[in-house]
Amino acid sequence: MKHYPIIMCLIITALIGSSCRKKNQEPVVNDNPFFKEWNTPYGVPPFDEIKKEHYLPAFEEGIKQQKEAIEAIVANAEEPTFGNTIIPFEYSGELLNKVGGVFLNLTECCNDDEMKALSDTIIPMLTKHNDDIMLNKKLFARIKTVYDNQDKEKLNKEQKRLLEVIYKDFVRGGANVPADKQARFREINERLSKLTLKFGNNVLDATNGYNLVVSDVNKLKGLTENQLTTALEVGKKDDKNKGKYVFTLDMPTWEPFLMNCADRELRKEIWTAYTSRCLGGEFDNAAVINEIVNLRLERAQMLGFDSYAAYVLDNCMAKTPEAVYSLLNQVWEPALKKAKVEAADYQKMLAKDYPGAKLEAYDWRFYSEKLRKEKYDLNDEDIRPYFSLDTAVKGLFYVCNNLYGITFKENTEIPIYHPDVKAFEVYDGTDVIAIVYMDFLPRESKRSGAWMTNFREQYYTREGENLIPIVSLVFNFTKPAGEKPSMLNVDQVQTLFHEFGHALHSIFSNCHYRTLSGTNVPRDFVEMPSQFMEHFAFEPVVLKEYAHHYQTGEVIPDSLIQKIEAASTFGQGFINTELIAASLLDMDFHTITTKTDISLPAFEDQSMNKIGLIPSIISRYKSPYFQHVFSGGYAAGYNSYTWAAVLDNDAYEAFRENGIFDSATATSFRTNILEKGNTEDAMTLYKAFRGHEPSIEPLLKNRGLK
Repeated sequence: MKHYPIIMCLIITALIGSSCRKKNQEPVVNDNPFFKEWNTPYGVPPFDEIKKEHYLPAFEEGIKQQKEAIEAIVANAEEPTFGNTIIPFEYSGELLNKVGGVFLNLTECCNDDEMKALSDTIIPMLTKHNDDIMLNKKLFARIKTVYDNQDKEKLNKEQKRLLEVIYKDFVRGGANVPADKQARFREINERLSKLTLKFGNNVLDATNGYNLVVSDVNKLKGLTENQLTTALEVGKKDDKNKGKYVFTLDMPTWEPFLMNCADRELRKEIWTAYTSRCLGGEFDNAAVINEIVNLRLERAQMLGFDSYAAYVLDNCMAKTPEAVYSLLNQVWEPALKKAKVEAADYQKMLAKDYPGAKLEAYDWRFYSEKLRKEKYDLNDEDIRPYFSLDTAVKGLFYVCNNLYGITFKENTEIPIYHPDVKAFEVYDGTDVIAIVYMDFLPRESKRSGAWMTNFREQYYTREGENLIPIVSLVFNFTKPAGEKPSMLNVDQVQTLFHEFGHALHSIFSNCHYRTLSGTNVPRDFVEMPSQFMEHFAFEPVVLKEYAHHYQTGEVIPDSLIQKIEAASTFGQGFINTELIAASLLDMDFHTITTKTDISLPAFEDQSMNKIGLIPSIISRYKSPYFQHVFSGGYAAGYNSYTWAAVLDNDAYEAFRENGIFDSATATSFRTNILEKGNTEDAMTLYKAFRGHEPSIEPLLKNRGLK
């Protein structure tokens, strides 16, 4: 997932607020590293010098500096031009980007009560500042004049694209909202900023607030030695749980637990805890969702759209809700059909163990894993010994080297923000073209999931210096257990390759302007490079290179490769059904056109019943913890994974046709897709690489749905 934190004024979001700092208090400059040039390798953040008390003064000073820069643009008596209006606006906010690149990333992976309190102050500050810019009539008038008269200037293709994007951002940010409605527009933004922040914090707190504690190891039959060792290690953190087995709601814990634990009641217990998070109780998100959805609708209609989905998709490849529903239904129908066949198989297996029992959602993974073992003689524990985290990373680097010629070198002199983090230099020949931070393991201060962001995006300074990107990759892989290293399963290996696909989109960026660089592309295009990278993870030639047994060094045997390949479409009914269900649920929330009293779980139940979702499968994320949609920037955009999947599967066909490491094909993908950012229309970029628009057929074929 390419994660979109709430990045200040350059990302147009529905946020607003005010500062609580005393009016006459001056920012402390002397020891604040944000006010100084960073004399670190490649200008990375000096994490060892940054203290929490540095953030608020830096944000306030950054806002002040950008306001002054914008006032100078507006005060310019000359006729508005690209050079005296668009360029100074594009380069305003340098300090905000500097501090925001650190703070907003660390709130996701090093969060605590103090950081949460800072967020409660800083996020509204940034959003109010964003609204002050977007609703600045004089500034927009100058930008509109340049936009309307662009043919009079000799702009190159990238300059025209920058002008188009900035102009559209202002329109979408409320520049045309009538004066008598702007106060309400700001109120909506202010409230949304607080609600989305609250939603994410509720999910984090609810996740951290639950443990399944088991004293009797006999109840844990089926769990692997690695799972048991890890559970004991977690138990040691609390005196009252020493010697007990403790299981959390982190995905590397709960999902393998459901796959392996033979005790049906324990599976039910952890599944119920996972799926009931934030619906009722201290961290209830039901009322939060109701208010978010209705405020988003009101905001979209103020901007001239019938629904929030129409507003979001107008800025994506899909363009309309109708186009999204059409694509999702093309995948939904064959996926659900296949899922029903899978359910019938699992029901038969369940009946042998529990006569008369009905297949439930907490049974699915257990019997799926059991059938996979029987059908393909393949189980998770056969695979994991060959997929230690270190060897998987080597495999990833091997693919990148063979495709693009780049190499990676860990640099222990580069400052890091947590002891778990590793920093790598990325070399293209002898040139370092990026720095990549990789944060692999779960901890309580880190939200769940996996994502890619930047501490700094690639762009050219006004003086013409090309600033290389500083990329952040965050995961929640299984922790080492005893002397065993972190061991990955198939899904986790795919996640590693997926997120690094996002990283490559940033690493190879070659754009003059930050607004257009790297992953700053339409939401339903941003997932294409990441999902494309997943295809390489289990190619036999790649597996032979990196999948070595963590103890013996033995190369993964051909027999196991063949089993992995044979099982590649196993369970795709379930996988695609839960994915599309979540996408359709997201769309249903955001295609309402009138204010609605959304009651949960009733709204979600109605949405799922409408599409015929079978009871033994739920949406990939239930609404109260659907962070992508209610706190992660994917509202009306969760469909982008499927939209992009059409592109990535079609793109990979070119590599199948020419050879997966064909240099000409890889170079074309790099130069036409990865380097270009948002400098051209996404479909134009794709056709420049592929020679034609994508077909859905490779997607359906590769997922075993055709």
